[in-house]
Amino acid sequence: MTTTPEEARRERTTTWEDPSISAARLGRDSGLAMLEAVRDGRLPAAPIATTVGFDLDHVEEGRVVFSLEPAEHHYNPIGSVHGGVFATLLDSATGCAVHSTLPVGVGYTSLDLDVKFLRGMSATTGRVTCEGRVVHRGRRVAHAEASITDGAGRLLATATSACLLFDLA
Repeated sequence: MTTTPEEARRERTTTWEDPSISAARLGRDSGLAMLEAVRDGRLPAAPIATTVGFDLDHVEEGRVVFSLEPAEHHYNPIGSVHGGVFATLLDSATGCAVHSTLPVGVGYTSLDLDVKFLRGMSATTGRVTCEGRVVHRGRRVAHAEASITDGAGRLLATATSACLLFDLA
């Protein structure tokens, strides 16, 4: 039986909140306070989180945990979750782990991201978690690492990142 393009078509609608709401708080709250507000729904999640579909489940100083339910809309042309989804989740976890350590008036940006893919993900993998941890934070640069694991605790990917720290004033 042949499938027509109309029968194969899928549709997904995404909505997000104005990112300027959170951006306006940048520098006025500590990084930890800002991330706690996102986790608790007092500030909107970043549009990338709603677009990709991941949640901020846990935040403490120097550590964050995100989760994602892999789905068909995350697929690449060969039928598995695209590496960019892995990288986006890992970059978010390393960056937010660093952000959670920052005082009022200090911002950050990623300098690099080194990703190692260990296992694939698909819609049958089930919910995955991505934990980010700060390894070292200096005055100008912070280093963090992150890992993605499935529900059985299998390691799917790892990453390391350096983030540049700067005054927002």
